[in-house]
Amino acid sequence: MKKVTRFMKRFLKKEPVLAAAAALAVISMFFVPPSVRYVSYMDFSVLGILFCLMLNVAGFRELGAFDFISSFLIVKSQSVRLLTILLVNCVFLTSMFVTNDVALIAFVPVTIGIFGLSGRDRLIFVIVMETMAANVGSMLTPIGNPQNLFLYSYYNMHILSFLKTVVPVGAAGYIIIMCAVLASKSSGIEVRLKQKIGLRDKKAMLIYYSCLFVLCVLSVLRLADYRICVPAALLSVAAVNRKLFRKVDYGLLITFVAFFVFAGNIERIGAVKDALSHFITGRAFVVSLIGSQAVSNVPAAMMISPFTKDAAGVLLGVDVGGLGTPVASLASLISLRLYTGSGGAPGRYMLAFAAYNAAALALLAAAAWMYLRLTGL
Repeated sequence: MKKVTRFMKRFLKKEPVLAAAAALAVISMFFVPPSVRYVSYMDFSVLGILFCLMLNVAGFRELGAFDFISSFLIVKSQSVRLLTILLVNCVFLTSMFVTNDVALIAFVPVTIGIFGLSGRDRLIFVIVMETMAANVGSMLTPIGNPQNLFLYSYYNMHILSFLKTVVPVGAAGYIIIMCAVLASKSSGIEVRLKQKIGLRDKKAMLIYYSCLFVLCVLSVLRLADYRICVPAALLSVAAVNRKLFRKVDYGLLITFVAFFVFAGNIERIGAVKDALSHFITGRAFVVSLIGSQAVSNVPAAMMISPFTKDAAGVLLGVDVGGLGTPVASLASLISLRLYTGSGGAPGRYMLAFAAYNAAALALLAAAAWMYLRLTGL
């Protein structure tokens, strides 16, 4: 019994969102008993493409592609401010294509290694800016974060419609972040790399993973059928580097399945569906924004979308809602874990995180709300 209790505590600490999703799915089953119809709840294109993207990113990480980019940035930097600008911009751009959490996993450890000797205050500031950049940058593409991938598929959005919705608000978020970075203090910096990182001897694998990434993007854009692309990607990875299958975040995939079950069952409960639809109508952006602060933006997107046709409101609500509380985006929790794991005090980090995120959330939420009102999206 004690072993089970310890296991449950570790599980809840490591996968709180998965645990909550599973609990909601199980509760909903009491109202809508399991049946073959559950299969129709699943969005297999989202699950398949997300799985392939995880394999793809794991491959790039194994090659050391992100370490190569980081070392290049460090060599080019001559001051703390310039290095901060380069790191934040690199996280911002990277998060568009390999998701916000992966961008932070790649660059926050490098940041800790650089600034850990220069003072904790500067380190905290840079990590907070990187985290905000990851959450804002990832909103600009359908593959930047899991909620975008889900909503892009769920609402069957066209890429131009998607970009028209997110780019102006994302640009405003970028400006807010860069203003904070440029207003920060600067000083000289001297960094010596322990070893030179190169990719020349890994050219063949780099080309393979790049082609695999293009295949995933084509599937997301519906220019290629995911039912052909996903099996092709899985079979090729199994032949080239099957170890990557162990590096997939299966917890996230199971979380998606659990929320699919919960949302599908709620849709079949007429009274609940009607009540939620009535409440969310005209409030999709605000409800999505507030919901993200409480339960994180991925589950918020999956729980709210079945009850409204306001794709733009939900999309901007959960994306802007990635700022704010530490739980608003799972990527923010990754930064916190990496910082505390380096020996940093969580209290000082949380104070800085709360201050900058609250200010950015207020400004960006106002900008997004005005944009929705002006454009009528």
